[in-house]
Amino acid sequence: MMPGKKIVILGSGDVGLIMARRFTLEGAEVEGVYEIMPNPGGLTRNVVQCLEDYDIPLYLSHTITNIEGRRRVEGVTVAKVDSKMKPIKETERFIPCDTVILSVGLIPENELSKKAEVKMDPRTGGPIVDERMETSIPGIFACGNVVHVHDLVDDVSEAAEVSGKGAAEYIAGKLKERKIPINVKNGRNVRYIVPQIIRAEKFDKDIKFYLRVKEIEKNTRIVVSSNEKEIFEKKERIVRPPEMIKLNLSPEILNKITGNELTIEVKK
Repeated sequence: MMPGKKIVILGSGDVGLIMARRFTLEGAEVEGVYEIMPNPGGLTRNVVQCLEDYDIPLYLSHTITNIEGRRRVEGVTVAKVDSKMKPIKETERFIPCDTVILSVGLIPENELSKKAEVKMDPRTGGPIVDERMETSIPGIFACGNVVHVHDLVDDVSEAAEVSGKGAAEYIAGKLKERKIPINVKNGRNVRYIVPQIIRAEKFDKDIKFYLRVKEIEKNTRIVVSSNEKEIFEKKERIVRPPEMIKLNLSPEILNKITGNELTIEVKK
């Protein structure tokens, strides 16, 4: 059953973008997608395939300031926001609609993690994990969107495999860990990195790192350094907060780590 015929969507996360297309295909009229940030919150391909291909307008730096209606929604008031995210009164306008969809971001669900008292990372909203997806409590492993929100289900499946193998090695008593773990540090324009620590005693296999940036930048280098010495770099034409960056570091690169800290940053 369709919830309505005239739709307004608040937030431009991937779920909201996909719903905008679905409502259009089902015969509803999507009046617009309103995003408070100056850039879309979803993947570029979803902006193109879900909005642009269907002529659905995207309003950046806009928000809903009021929802009107008694028994059901009758309309919303929208407005532009300034650099401090505050609505600009003079830009307010009323849009008739009968449905408001909220697409304001996802956060990992971690009630069990908190009950188990594993250490959490406030930047991801999930547990702090090592390269095998083991948490701060030995024998407790985490994976998928519990750790951080992924872009693709393929990455969730891959993380599950890593976590499963780690758990099997733990049960078999095959996990060998270094006395002092290596801390993975967020450098310039990096919002978060997973895994946050490395415990492997020896580097005999690749380690994949997932990271998101804070701001959009073009013509960049993703640089990995240890003890202020660059040991790896990857060029990126553009980096955007909604789009996950993945780095695969080989044993050859990992064995160049000196000390107990690894830094990943974005450089121009």
